Amino acid sequence: MKSLRHKKIVEIIQRDHIETQDALAEKLQEAGFQVTQATVSRDIRQLKLTKTAGKDGRQYYVMPRPENLHGDKYSRVLREGFVRGVAAENILVIKTVSGMAMAVAAALDAMDWPELTGTIAGDDTVFCAIRTRQETEGVLEKVLELVEEKGI
Repeated sequence: MKSLRHKKIVEIIQRDHIETQDALAEKLQEAGFQVTQATVSRDIRQLKLTKTAGKDGRQYYVMPRPENLHGDKYSRVLREGFVRGVAAENILVIKTVSGMAMAVAAALDAMDWPELTGTIAGDDTVFCAIRTRQETEGVLEKVLELVEEKGI
């Protein structure tokens, strides 16, 4: 039930300008979900919804951008530690600044990407086990986007 409610919340905030928890609860009730304000508040926290100013200056709930799902700390660790990445079959090898591999591996694990099954870190190298060979390049592209987006 919660996953269906979360999907409906995402649909509602993408379709309508929702300013308050009460307005969101009302829309959910119109859609057949019996919710309390406490449930809506918890859902907002779990979905990591934020508010942003619309063109009219009013604040509306929005989904976080993918790179902000885990906050800037993981992106910052990647930016500070990343040197280069190489795809090798279903393993992504990431070279880091000396001593940063453990932090980079932890940041990648925290990203919770479904195609990344786990990491092993040394001093300046991270091995990332990727689910399939086909997904390895995609994970490398995601990492590069996070690193390059911030000016590296």
